[in-house]
Amino acid sequence: MNVHTLGGKAMMTAAREAIGNQPDRPLLIGVTLLTSMDQTTFEQIGLQGTIADTVLRLARLADKSALDGVVCSAQEARKLRAQHNESFQLITPGIRPKNSAHGDQHRTMTPAEAINAGSNYLVIGRPITEAIDPMAALEAIEKSL
Repeated sequence: MNVHTLGGKAMMTAAREAIGNQPDRPLLIGVTLLTSMDQTTFEQIGLQGTIADTVLRLARLADKSALDGVVCSAQEARKLRAQHNESFQLITPGIRPKNSAHGDQHRTMTPAEAINAGSNYLVIGRPITEAIDPMAALEAIEKSL
């Protein structure tokens, strides 16, 4: 289950309280900034500083709000992994196999790079769903790991 970290600490804490702490509860994950966002878009919506610094700050807030992890670009994963313990989950969209089109994704990494950077879960959409043979595309990604 996810919430937007830009909603702030009160919202994230309320979400944590709402789902409880039962052993079979879903993970509560905070979405930081979209991987399709580049610096120009970041500034157009009125945010200041850098994308990386903002993601790190939002992840700290998510952690303080007792969330289980964040959705972030794999480009921030190494710094986030250094900042948070191993139980803090990093879900990274914008994963693109080597030599594949990036499409609208600006902050991408290959599957192997993302895992090496500390990602726990990889979100790989279009390189699989838009492939002529999706199963072969998935198998090629698995082989690359």
